[in-house]
Amino acid sequence: MKKFFAPSELILNEDGSIFHLHLRPEQLADKVILVGDPARVEAVASFFDSIECSVENREFRTVTGVFKGKRISVISTGIGCDNVDIVVNEVDALANIDFNTREEKDHIRQLDIVRIGTCGGLQPEVPVGTFIASAKSIGFDGLLNFYAGRNEVCDLEAERQFKAHMQWEGNTCISHPYIIDANAELTDRIAQSDMVRGITVACGGFYGPQGRELRIPLADPQQNAKIEAFTYGNLKITNFEMESSAVAGLGRLMGHRALTVCMVIANRVAHNTNTNYKSLINVLIETVLNRI
Repeated sequence: MKKFFAPSELILNEDGSIFHLHLRPEQLADKVILVGDPARVEAVASFFDSIECSVENREFRTVTGVFKGKRISVISTGIGCDNVDIVVNEVDALANIDFNTREEKDHIRQLDIVRIGTCGGLQPEVPVGTFIASAKSIGFDGLLNFYAGRNEVCDLEAERQFKAHMQWEGNTCISHPYIIDANAELTDRIAQSDMVRGITVACGGFYGPQGRELRIPLADPQQNAKIEAFTYGNLKITNFEMESSAVAGLGRLMGHRALTVCMVIANRVAHNTNTNYKSLINVLIETVLNRI
C-alpha cells in the first residue's frame, strides 16, 4: 500500500506548487545547484544558454535553464541546515511524490544536488581562494538525528572518535554530531584533481558555534583548536560552513547524489579574510556547471 501524504504534511499552494519554493514538479531539473544567497542564483543563471522559468518566494529563488545542453535548476536556500531541510525535502517531493494522488511515485527519480558556497578555512594548507569539496561533513545542528535511518547512513565510528576527541561524552548540552559522506561518484566528478577534499563542519551558527567571541564568552574557548587537530583516516577538518551536513545527509537518506563545494573566503588559522571574492566564486560556479 502506497504512503499517502496528508495536506498538513505535504502543503501545496492553490496553483499546485509546493509551499515554500512555489515550484511545480515540471519546473525542477534533475541537476540541482543550491546556493545560500538569492543574488547568487542570478550569478549561476548568467551562465545559462537559455532560461525556462524564474520563481521567487521569501529567500527561496529558483531559476531553471539550460547550460551546454544540460537542464539545471539553481535554488537559493538562505543560511543554515534548517533552511536546507525545507529545500531538499521540497525538491525531493517535487521529484518523487505525485501531487495529484499525494502518493509516492512508483519509480524514484535520483537527483544530482551540489551546493556551491563560501566557508572559513581551518588549516594552513587551505588559504583564502581554495576550493574545497566536502568529502565528509560533521553536523553540529542535530538535523539528521530527527530522521529514521540516520545510523545506517552515518559514519558511526567517526562520530565516536570525534566526540572522544572533543571531550563531549556525557555533555548533554551538545547536540549529538552526525558525520556523513558525500556521494563518492559525484565527489569524484566535481572535485577531480583540482579541489581539496576534506572534512567540513556544518555549524548551527556563525558566531559562537564557529568559535567567534563577541560579547558572550564561549562555553569552550579551545573548541576551534580541538577541531583543527582532529584527523580521521587521511582526512583533516578543513573548513567551517553551515549547510553541508544537511545536504549530504538528506541526500543520502532520500537516494540522491549530493555534495557541497565551497571557496575559502577566510582562514581562521591565518586570521585573514577576503570579502571581495565574487569574481573568484564565478570560477567555482562555472567549474561546477561544466562537471555536474
